[in-house]
Formats: sequence, structure tokens, C-alpha cells
Amino acid sequence: MTKHQPGHGLSLWLAACVVALFVASLWHGESSIAGLQAVQDSLAGRHTAGAIILEQLRLPRALLGIVVGGVLGLSGATLQGYMRNPLADPGILGVSGGAALGAVCVFYTGLMQLSLAALPLGGLIGAFAAVALLMLLVGDGGVLVLLLAGAALSGFTAALTALTLNLVPSPYASFEIMHWLMGSLTDRAFTDVAICLPGAVLGIILMLTTGRALDALTLGEEVAASMGFMLTGWRGVQMRVVLGTALAVGSCVAVSGAIGFVGLVVPHLLRGLTGYQPSRLLWPSFWGGAALLLVADNIVRMTASGPELQLGVLTALVGSPVFFHRVLKLRKDGA
Repeated sequence: MTKHQPGHGLSLWLAACVVALFVASLWHGESSIAGLQAVQDSLAGRHTAGAIILEQLRLPRALLGIVVGGVLGLSGATLQGYMRNPLADPGILGVSGGAALGAVCVFYTGLMQLSLAALPLGGLIGAFAAVALLMLLVGDGGVLVLLLAGAALSGFTAALTALTLNLVPSPYASFEIMHWLMGSLTDRAFTDVAICLPGAVLGIILMLTTGRALDALTLGEEVAASMGFMLTGWRGVQMRVVLGTALAVGSCVAVSGAIGFVGLVVPHLLRGLTGYQPSRLLWPSFWGGAALLLVADNIVRMTASGPELQLGVLTALVGSPVFFHRVLKLRKDGA
């Protein structure tokens, strides 16, 4: 029990931060509402302006902030633990690109005119198609095969997305596509939450089952195999990592667009606080990712004096300096 205490204590503290940020997300925003009165009206079924803003705008947006941020943080920690590479990122598998391609195809074909759910559903279909292709490409291969397959899939989906953008006849549609690709939680509804949640929950469960195997892999693949962990195959650790990450990230990208750097930055910031043990890093990374995305989304909402800054742009602006600092630290240590 003592062995896992640092990770548990950090998780509880970060979860408390997420709860506080969640409440702040409901209470504060561009429009001023009386928070307690809005909650009372909502519970009583009164459709006041405050209750509508709380129920239909802020609540689904805050819930998606927790789920999307948590998934990105957890998937980053899982991939970095499996690949034994602190620079591994959820986008490395190409599933984010598949989700983006599916959403871009919805814009291109005009299916957005049929239903507001068409965009996230298109992204989800693209993500699941990328998952299926990735699993076929990887098969029983190891980490190197996974990296090459992910790189190939990322390049392929990026090329198809660029081709679709090039062929879009309407400048307005091109603007909407670029706007979506930068990532945002603006104007999301409970439909988006319902589309995102099943794949995200299943993916989270699969990733969390890999903790002990990730600890064993820090000693090397041969040692992990000698300890009884199946590394490849359809029931192996690799398939749980790939399928869990792909399902969760793909489901989230389908509703939020591409939000970068969360999966890279959060494990980096928390790894030293968990004793550099991969299994201890999983839950803290989930709560840390959720906290980071809620903070970023609150900043985006509260500083909007004109067009709202895209969430993916802000996370990139925050995440890049962290890696500049990392580069300078490595250079200093090397000297």
C-alpha cells in the first residue's frame, strides 16, 4: 500500500483541483449569470436564461473539458510508458488524423446541413476506420512496427485532409474546416458528450489495465515477457495500448478537433512526482490533463473580447515553452 501512496495522493489532489475548476467553469463565462439561482431554476425545471446557459452551454463544455483533457493526458502517459520514450504523443498513432479526415469529409460533402451531429459522427467514423487500419498494420509487430505504422497512417491521413481542403469549392467551408482543425470546445452540446463518452470510457479502461505491464517494461521486453506479460498478439499489452489509446483519443478528437501538447506536457510535469513509475503516472496524468484543459478553456472564455481564441492554439502556446525548457535543460546536463 505504501508503494502506491505517492500516485494516489497526487491523484486525489489533482481530482480536487478538477472539481474546483469544473465548478468555476459553470459559474463564470462571457455571460454573467447568478450561479446558485441558475442551479435552482435548472433543478426546478424553470427555463430561465441562466438555467439554459448553465445546462446547454457550460455543463456539456465543462464535461468535455474533463473527458478530453483526461484522455489526452492518460494516453500520453500510457504511450510514453509503453514506448519508453518521453516524447511519445497521442497523435503518433495517426488516429487523430483519421478523425480529422472524417470531419473534413463531412464539411466537404455538405452533410453538416442534415444534422449538427454529423460532424462529430464523421470524426468518429474516421477515427474508428484509422483504428481498424492501424490494428491490421501492426498485427504481432513490436514497438518499431507500431511507430512506423503510426507514422505512415499520420502521413496518409494528413495528405488526404490536405487534398480535401484543396478541392473544397467554398471559401466559407475551408474557413470552417481550418477553424475546427485548431480544436475547441465552443458550442458543444450533450449530443457531443454522448458521442464521445462510450469510446472514451472503453479506451480509458483498456489503458488503465496496462499499468503493471508498463512497470515491467521499464526493465526491458525480455524481462517483462519472463515475468508472464504477453506483449504482442490480440490479447497482449501492445494491443490494449493501441486500441485503448486509439478509441479514447479518436472519440475525443471527433468532438473537440485537434488539441495538441496536453498528452506530451502533462506526463512530463508529473513524472518526477510519481517516482518515475509508469503505473503511478496513469491516474495523475488523467486528472492533470483534465485540469490543464479546464484551465485553458476558462482562459479562452474569460479573455474573449472578439473572436474566441481556439483552444488548440492556446495549448500549443503553453506547451511549446515547456519543451524549449526541456531542450535547454538537456543541453545543460550534457555540457
